Amino acid sequence: MMTNTGRRLTQGQFSFLPDLTDEQIGRQLEYALGRSWSIGIEYTDDPHPRNTYWEMFGNPMFDLRDPAGILMEINACRKTFPNHYIRVTAFDATRGVESPTMSYLVNRPAREPGFGLAREEGPGRQVHYRISSYATDRPEGERYGTE
Repeated sequence: MMTNTGRRLTQGQFSFLPDLTDEQIGRQLEYALGRSWSIGIEYTDDPHPRNTYWEMFGNPMFDLRDPAGILMEINACRKTFPNHYIRVTAFDATRGVESPTMSYLVNRPAREPGFGLAREEGPGRQVHYRISSYATDRPEGERYGTE
């Protein structure tokens, strides 16, 4: 059994490892580009696991083949949204559709508030659970303030 004692968001590849350095991110980009995968950069301040539609930072980089150029875009996104989660997603179009093949976080807020679990009992001894991010207790744009 794996436990997440650091209360870090664990989504995508490498999520139980320490944060990737820019050099390691560059190597992952080389790997993806070597397989002709396209790269997209996304960000959010609502990291709920079912929130799969993050905001795109710029357009997907279908034609960019230089990892350094993509890393520049990642750093521009970090500068623009320093208190958001930022992920890189690689897409494989070999089957005629853009299928996500690789996804990993490249930025996270300094303080990650975590998630709450609400239990609700219904008729017939039914029990329902709801997971919500503590970040969504505050309005969008104010979720990761400098407290």
